[in-house]
Amino acid sequence: MFSIGFDNDLYLQKQSAMIRERIDQFGGKLYMEFGGKLFDDFHASRVLPGFQPDSKIKMLMQLADKAEIVIVINANDIEKNKVRGDLGITYDLDVLRLIDAFRGNGLTVGSVVLTQYAGQPAADVFYTRLVNLGVKCYHHYPIAGYPLDVENIVSENGFGKNEYIETSRELVVVTAPGPGSGKMATCLSQLYHENKHGVKAGYAKFETFPIWNLPLKHPVNLAYEAATADLDDVNMIDPFHLEAYGKTTVNYNRDVEIFPVLQAIFRQIYGRCPYQSPTDMGVNMAGLCIINDYVVREAAKQEIIRRYYSALCDKRIGYGSDEIIAKIRLIMQQGGITVDDRKVVKAALDKAEKTEGPAMAIELNDGRIITGKTSPLLGAASACLLNALKDLGGIPHVKLLMARDVIEPICHLKTAHLGNHNPRLHTDEVLIALSICANTDPIAEQAMEQLSNLKGCEAHSTVILSQVDTNIYKKLGIHLTCEPRHQTKKLYHKT
Repeated sequence: MFSIGFDNDLYLQKQSAMIRERIDQFGGKLYMEFGGKLFDDFHASRVLPGFQPDSKIKMLMQLADKAEIVIVINANDIEKNKVRGDLGITYDLDVLRLIDAFRGNGLTVGSVVLTQYAGQPAADVFYTRLVNLGVKCYHHYPIAGYPLDVENIVSENGFGKNEYIETSRELVVVTAPGPGSGKMATCLSQLYHENKHGVKAGYAKFETFPIWNLPLKHPVNLAYEAATADLDDVNMIDPFHLEAYGKTTVNYNRDVEIFPVLQAIFRQIYGRCPYQSPTDMGVNMAGLCIINDYVVREAAKQEIIRRYYSALCDKRIGYGSDEIIAKIRLIMQQGGITVDDRKVVKAALDKAEKTEGPAMAIELNDGRIITGKTSPLLGAASACLLNALKDLGGIPHVKLLMARDVIEPICHLKTAHLGNHNPRLHTDEVLIALSICANTDPIAEQAMEQLSNLKGCEAHSTVILSQVDTNIYKKLGIHLTCEPRHQTKKLYHKT
């Protein structure tokens, strides 16, 4: 049953207040490294029920008069045409998307920085494109010995050779299309240049996960490890914070490992380091806005299981690895989590065994579980979706939402004219057909009105769904998992 475990309004209030406080701490200028997703943070909304996916943007909008955005992209990623896995677009195109998105929300994008620039041809093309679009663009260069040779880094041969980014606001948010872009180095380079210009400036880091004031093995923090199982990120106790304050906090290994270097860089620039620990650098208030620990624990456990099934399916398709699966299995063991904790799994498997074909189960937000089977005209995902809409709308399951004379012409179109071998309707085709029927049939209209009530529901399929069905379930806000098997034994599966 869906319950709220996170106070989003309190989060916006506390987070913006904390950032203002940090700006004042450094005399009116703050470079804030912004990790994770600024837009559409669905991971956070899944493990912290009540967290809104656009919370970070709303928080920045409260600081719009003080803030400007600097977007960082690694020139090597441009040269390699690196692609964002979640969006399917290259990093350079994502920079343009981010600029539009920020501007669309009334936020100022000051400039773009090409880091690790060494004359890459593709980076030069992108630089010219940005300039022609009226976007300020700067180059930052590889630094010999980075990050360990502090003396060279904090010199005219290191940060000194980077182009100084001209900024005009109190808060400079440094973000990027993905990891490894050079956000931290960009912030530190600016501190070096600002100091030379006689400007007092500070640095802070904004990462939502891991949450520093939750226990190390809290499911929310374990869910972060599961989400980054393909990276080398590991949650750990912050030893610097424990030594300085005698308090146990959680950070992740990369920040802990780099902190002595950061301390040395700060001392080289300013003569002192303002922070005693990696935790001190953070400005994340999420842990103070959890209002129901049980709810977020249970939500995080479901997220870990979903990540496990995703890893299994990735391996089956050929994109994943046994190492990632093993990491998530270990996380599940640490959290005392099994797939039996996901009710829709057993319901779907039982339905498949009974019908001797692919099946689907959806757990509604009130705890009811609805199933669907494969039929000559509908795939299991489509059938289960329609059954769920019936249940939500109080419509008897014997009632047809769409007559055969509506469905069959679509099936005929698919096989006779569009070259498909499978006549069964995908979920997008079912919803289009249902919307047409709803124009004249009040019962179909009643079913359509229930679509918004599917948000936050859990679902499981006994086979890997097509990309079309997966996307529709995602757009409806349904949290989907699949068994790592295909419906047929073919080697090639259309998406």
